Amino acid sequence: MNEAEPLKPESLAGHERPEPAPQRGPYRVLVVEDEDLMRSIIAQLLRSEGYTVFEAHAAAIARGIFEREKIDLAIIDVNLGGGGSGLDLLSRVRALDSELMGIIVTAYPSVESAVHALHEGAYDYITKPFANDHLKAVVRNALAQKALFQENRFLRRELREKYRFENIIGKSDAIEQVFRIMEKVARTDSSVLITGESGTGKELAARAIHFTSERANARFLPINCGALPENLLESELFGYKRGAFTGASQDKVGLLKAADKGSVLFDEIGEMPLALQVKLLRALQERECYPLGSNDPVRFDVRVICATNRNLEREVKEGRFREELLYRINVITIALPPLRERRDDIPLLASHFLRKYEKQLGRSALRFSKGAMRVMVGYAWPGNVRELENTVERAAILAETDVLHAHDLPDKLSDKSVTPPAGEGSGMTLEELEREHIRRVLSRVQGDKVRAAQVLGIHLSTLYRKVQRYRLENVGVGEDAAQSAAPQGARAGRE
Repeated sequence: MNEAEPLKPESLAGHERPEPAPQRGPYRVLVVEDEDLMRSIIAQLLRSEGYTVFEAHAAAIARGIFEREKIDLAIIDVNLGGGGSGLDLLSRVRALDSELMGIIVTAYPSVESAVHALHEGAYDYITKPFANDHLKAVVRNALAQKALFQENRFLRRELREKYRFENIIGKSDAIEQVFRIMEKVARTDSSVLITGESGTGKELAARAIHFTSERANARFLPINCGALPENLLESELFGYKRGAFTGASQDKVGLLKAADKGSVLFDEIGEMPLALQVKLLRALQERECYPLGSNDPVRFDVRVICATNRNLEREVKEGRFREELLYRINVITIALPPLRERRDDIPLLASHFLRKYEKQLGRSALRFSKGAMRVMVGYAWPGNVRELENTVERAAILAETDVLHAHDLPDKLSDKSVTPPAGEGSGMTLEELEREHIRRVLSRVQGDKVRAAQVLGIHLSTLYRKVQRYRLENVGVGEDAAQSAAPQGARAGRE
């Protein structure tokens, strides 16, 4: 079995092929100046800064250097000998290398030539005579900008490689079917609704869709609709103007505008308040929004991806979700299977996570015994891939030998009273399964909601809302102690 490098500590998991990092200095600079003395002064100044410097007194010679050498920055005089134009030279060489940084120098400045220079892609426009320190500062800033461009390109290339569909671990029929849908969806610009239990990898699936789409070069912004109160979520989405409310000391661009030309993930969209759902629906329909305190709309162009562990159709029937918004976001639905429905992937994922934590812990050659793997494959994993990773991390830390045995795993994995085996409870809805799992976790941690949120892998505010919704306030403490010990049927009758 091929081992894989870690992709993301949450969700489906995958691996990436290492890419070389952007090359750092010494930078290579070309000085194009027909006046010998001026060219020599500039070249010596740049060499004293540690740059590799090439010199040319004419456009034709400069083009020859560009053909032979990789140039990072060019300092070009506007008027070159022999009737050559520095602006034309800059235009030609930037057509060959769009990342070339150009600085235009002239003794006869004008607004027209400055505008023309910037239009041709010049980083800056300097007039003669100039101070040495000023030129050095402009060159440093230009190369710092170039390094930033290279770093961004490198990171985006890594992200694309990281979130390629074929890098996601899984060979089961259930996950392969998901991959096929994701590949088709990525080629479109349609809205996507990703459903699945907590820990199944909804955000990773959303990232994979974005970084495989035509919008991959723009931003991907995840927004957790359940982690922010309504008023703060609205200002984050739409932005606000200075003075719109107490504490708004300056304008803020909303996330919808910040992700322009990219993708937005509305995570846990089912927890968005109804009043805000109406405003979001209008914004998505019109592709514009009004920042708080402003009467002028802001246009945006984003791909909308939503994720939820709720049954939104049921939420609509019970009046907790807007039907029109559901139709707007639910063009394509991708249902991520829980881990108990893709048991063939458990050994692959467990080995992947073991390699990850083996490296972090400075250990080597760790492996699972057959008994330990049998226990993991037989467990229902209500927390899905996130719970599996936490379990593997714990076992790697506590194991006293290189072989991880069943006794290195949490007792709950072999305790059938804690988690039902596959098939049992299959008649329960997703909502009922969620309620029961939260109740069991709260009971196990004796009502400690901070610990429960950590075990469940959700935000504390999200847990409080679910506890209130499912009426689980007293689970694990006081009067619920007897109920937690009661038979399943007796509890079901009272609930």
